[in-house]
Amino acid sequence: MTERRFAGKIESLHAPERIALLEIERVVDHCLEGITGGSTLDVGTGGGLFAKAFAQRGAQVAGVDISPEMLAAARSFLPEGDFRQAPAEALPFADDSFDLVFMGHVFHEVDDYVKALKEARRVSFNRIAILEWPYREHKHGPPLDHRLQPRQII
Repeated sequence: MTERRFAGKIESLHAPERIALLEIERVVDHCLEGITGGSTLDVGTGGGLFAKAFAQRGAQVAGVDISPEMLAAARSFLPEGDFRQAPAEALPFADDSFDLVFMGHVFHEVDDYVKALKEARRVSFNRIAILEWPYREHKHGPPLDHRLQPRQII
């Protein structure tokens, strides 16, 4: 992941229109189906929107992001979360640490997809969920040239 996209735009990540578009409640409920309580790692946590939704459903939440600015926003939004600076390719957690590893709208920013997936598998003992932007122009999310094309998705 490179720190190229959100410098100075944290407020826009919490915009009500964007929150509605992301369908956070539906996504989190789907990801946690069959998991009670447990632990969740939010990779590319950004401002902590998904992390907070996981915590509100009883999960112990940790999050990683490469941006100190984003981590500060996440800590402010969810003070009880364990937020650390790290890329998806080098997660600072022990093997089998989490029920769920969630990568929400971040995979297009990962530099090495295979390494990131191996790391997610290493720290998850139950489930990995990846949510990406559809490959079409939209005012929310990355520009089209940063989105993953269907042929790029593993």
